[in-house]
Amino acid sequence: PGSEVLPNTELVHWRRGCGSVSNTNRASGARPLSALASTSRLRFLSLLHLPRPPPPPPRTPVPPPRPSPSSSTLAFSPPSPSPRLRAVGRRHRHLAPFVTSSTTSSSGSEAEGQEAAGSGAEHEVLGSASAKSGCLKPGLYLVATPIGNLEDITLRALRVLRSADVILAEDTRHSGKLLQYFSIRTPLLSFHKFNESQRETTILTRLRQGQLVAMISDAGTPGISDPGIELVKSCVSGNIPVIPIPGPSALLTALSASGLATDEFTFVGFLPKHAGSRRERLIVSANEKATQVFFVPPHKLHQFLDEASLLFGDSRSCVIAREMTKVHEEFWRGTLGVANKVFSAHKPKGEITLLIEGKNTSISEVPTETQLETELRDLISSGHSLSEAVKLVAEGTSAKRKQVYALALRISGKQIETEHPVGKTESADV
Repeated sequence: PGSEVLPNTELVHWRRGCGSVSNTNRASGARPLSALASTSRLRFLSLLHLPRPPPPPPRTPVPPPRPSPSSSTLAFSPPSPSPRLRAVGRRHRHLAPFVTSSTTSSSGSEAEGQEAAGSGAEHEVLGSASAKSGCLKPGLYLVATPIGNLEDITLRALRVLRSADVILAEDTRHSGKLLQYFSIRTPLLSFHKFNESQRETTILTRLRQGQLVAMISDAGTPGISDPGIELVKSCVSGNIPVIPIPGPSALLTALSASGLATDEFTFVGFLPKHAGSRRERLIVSANEKATQVFFVPPHKLHQFLDEASLLFGDSRSCVIAREMTKVHEEFWRGTLGVANKVFSAHKPKGEITLLIEGKNTSISEVPTETQLETELRDLISSGHSLSEAVKLVAEGTSAKRKQVYALALRISGKQIETEHPVGKTESADV
């Protein structure tokens, strides 16, 4: 309706978008086809007597969901927008975000409305607390932190550290850099071997009150050659949840890349400071078939290699892992004898994890009498009895117990002769 229709007798010539009308029809007053080019598609269809497409059905607006009367104080949380909607939102930043509000029943007295408003505020506070904790249950969380590269931290560890009420740190200055890097503002509390016993009561009280306490060490998994094992024991005995958050570990990192046997290994950690106790532990490790893993301070590496070469043997293979996951990461592989010569002149820096291969049972390394006598003298001079020294040396070497006992008697006899020479008598005062 309202459109002009060409006469049926008009001859139209069409050539790919351009048309022409005969002169006779021009004189009769018919519209030229060039005028059709400027009309829309629908107008052109109407000129050709084609029916118009039916209009789309009207869309009925969907009313927003109404909260139930029982949950009138709860706020409605809309679903998370799709990636396309998020992209649209970035382009149209001027649009207002989703607004949620709590509705209350219009019926009722003014006192009921105030009570509903108070409960809504209380729910808002609880909601913010639950949002911070991220649905984490209260307890002691043992969070593993990177041993060098900060990118090795896990997403779960970051969530726990952000949700915790307090973080126990071995060194607050060192751990503060980690938290600052990831923009974590949870308060820190120092917890190390010098104040572990004093802090334990306060921490257990906070845990019993339902707080979420996270524990971290300077590097790696807390409680492994680090403070925290006594606190874990107290939590276990007090039925307080202990939740491990796994992550980086110098032990497994060095073992996986060492090239030594990984099906069976013994983690020794740091050796005792006392020379006698340290030798005892090395003797036991030298006789084991499993791979031995030690933590060695850099300034004590030469001392360790000197003692280990004597007890394990110079031909035993070892791996020295240093500065793992850092820029100057190094894995030195060789024998204990060569390592003792190399690192006697070269003093490395950084944390060191040292691995020694297990004892090969197919090759029996019988120590010489001089080596056995040296071990017996060291054990006896450190306070061990004769029988204890014989037992330790026999278990740590392939020598027979009878042979070791004969050497021990010979050493004790020499010591007696040295203290009380034969033929020398004490002169009595007259």
